[in-house]
Amino acid sequence: MGVELREVTAADVLVFFEHQRDPEAVRMAAFTPSDPSDRAAFLVRWARILADDSVAARTVVFDGDVVGHVGRLRQFGEPEVVCWIDREHWGKGLATAALQLFLREEPLRPLYARAAVDNLGSLRVLEKCGFVPVGEDVGFAEGRGEDVEEFILRLDG
Repeated sequence: MGVELREVTAADVLVFFEHQRDPEAVRMAAFTPSDPSDRAAFLVRWARILADDSVAARTVVFDGDVVGHVGRLRQFGEPEVVCWIDREHWGKGLATAALQLFLREEPLRPLYARAAVDNLGSLRVLEKCGFVPVGEDVGFAEGRGEDVEEFILRLDG
């Protein structure tokens, strides 16, 4: 069956919440909510995301199972892609496939992305999808409780 994208449902958001509670995934993502176990805050955040017409969010489905999400939102004043794949499915090429599918649907360019400098998996996915480094930043990463260096990447037309 492979990777598919579809509209996000309320049931999907509950699965996303479970994905976000994985401590190893939170550490790798670095820039996460301060309390990944705060279900109410997570649901409020996703309600805002889904109500915002400027956001494009999709559920990532693999072989019939919800394995993550991909989308575009505005961060730091720029359109930025985000992707989260359940750690159980890391290393299978699902993030790359999902992002490639999303980029075929998403006409907006340029698009930006950010990843912690040590998040080699995410950086490789972005590179395979055509993103190129355009800068660096340092910010406080709730998922690690410390300042973390990150790469800023861009995808042009």
